Amino acid sequence: MIKRYVRRHPIRTQRLLEILPGFVSWSLILFPVWGSILFPVAVAYYVIAFTVYWLYRSATLAVLSVIAHYKIKAGSLFDWLSDLQQTYPERWQDIHHIIVIPTYQEPLSTLQRTLDALSQQSYPLKNLHIMLSFEDREGDPAREKAKQLKKGYGHLFGDLWTTYHPDIEGEVKGKSSNTSWGAKQAKQHLVDKQGMPIENITITSEDADALFHKHYFSALTYSFLGEAKPFNRIWQGAIVFYNNIWKVPAPVRVMASVFSVTQMYILMRKDRLVNFSTYSTSLKHVHDIGYWDTDVIPEDYRLFFKSYFAKKGDFEVEPIFLPIYADAAESATWRATLHNQYQQLQRWAWGVSDDAYIIRQYILTEGVPFWDKTIRVLKVIEDHFLWPVNWFAITVSAALPPILNEQFSRTILGKTLPQVTSTLLTLSLVSMMVLFVIDAINRPPRPNKRSVISYVKQPLEFLLLPIIGFFFSALPGIDAHTRLMFGKYIEYRVTEKV
Repeated sequence: MIKRYVRRHPIRTQRLLEILPGFVSWSLILFPVWGSILFPVAVAYYVIAFTVYWLYRSATLAVLSVIAHYKIKAGSLFDWLSDLQQTYPERWQDIHHIIVIPTYQEPLSTLQRTLDALSQQSYPLKNLHIMLSFEDREGDPAREKAKQLKKGYGHLFGDLWTTYHPDIEGEVKGKSSNTSWGAKQAKQHLVDKQGMPIENITITSEDADALFHKHYFSALTYSFLGEAKPFNRIWQGAIVFYNNIWKVPAPVRVMASVFSVTQMYILMRKDRLVNFSTYSTSLKHVHDIGYWDTDVIPEDYRLFFKSYFAKKGDFEVEPIFLPIYADAAESATWRATLHNQYQQLQRWAWGVSDDAYIIRQYILTEGVPFWDKTIRVLKVIEDHFLWPVNWFAITVSAALPPILNEQFSRTILGKTLPQVTSTLLTLSLVSMMVLFVIDAINRPPRPNKRSVISYVKQPLEFLLLPIIGFFFSALPGIDAHTRLMFGKYIEYRVTEKV
């Protein structure tokens, strides 16, 4: 019955599914307010349950991020190329890699830095084929940058192509449509014109500010050749926002640290690992499924679930335990940097707009194992729907029932609720300490000589998390949910790089 209704009313169900995240998040945020007056006991147990859930997530983050840290350190020191040559002596040189770099108004210095990092790869550079995919609307500056980059780097790689993505009716301006355009152009060059077997080619979507570890493509080749089903995989490294970590203001630095350690941790969770930001897959796979969708903003989750349902659930993201260094949000001034960070997080939170597509595919796609797809979809819904709820549930909700309901405040549960939640949250602070240590070990050294004060200030910055969490997690999250709920769709905004 549900499947028939969804098929019969695609527009109506799309809007209902877009309203759902905002409805759920606002309901959970406001429940402790009105519920404290009408159902204070229910609110108390809701708050305790959420705090236990938060403690579990914090403990899991702490343990798995430590394991991921050691795996990344080991992977960084391992001689991937030598092992690749010994394990696949007759096949390894047949594998070629396309790297699509979608770019719009990126500074020339940022693109030069990205190509410099690619030129340091341990895998033979002649097997790397770079597609710089500019936006045609950038005009002459894009063509001037393309000219300089081809002149400076064209001789280093197997190919260095440039293309200019035109504005096409029906497309959403942004990374997904640009990447799709660049990937199709690269396929024409390497497969259609040069005759390279499509089965021997991977394709990487690389953010313009991303810097790969020097062994990334050697490790990718090793994993690609070792996979029984290489055309049913995406490969993901650990995105760490450390390129400019010492240049950005403290609030942005704290958020970059949290994101970086979280990205390490998520590599250990194959049950909920979804490609993010910069990642690789096979060219054959993206060609078979019709490349990246051109009518969406968040391209990474969309590509995964498009792949997952197209392959009837036989599709996974494989971790590569190597760092991929990215820029934290930065702008010319302190205030502009904070605004830039907010917009980036609003765009990330806009990933909730994909949930309508994911739920729709969950209902309509046949042949996917029920429990596998159910668990996959529920974990995405958990992450997306609760994004703006977490902060409110663990900071202010426990105090509301005793304050708003005087009668409840005289009960044992009313008197002990703040103490119980405070104890549980104190235990979860262990996770923050682990996060700080892992971040401190992995951050690049401060470029200038450090003072004693700087060593003291670094851990103290994390005390700002409750305030930072509101402005740079809860607020952009509820902003995105509310806009989607009322059909106020956002436009893609490139995170400024300086």
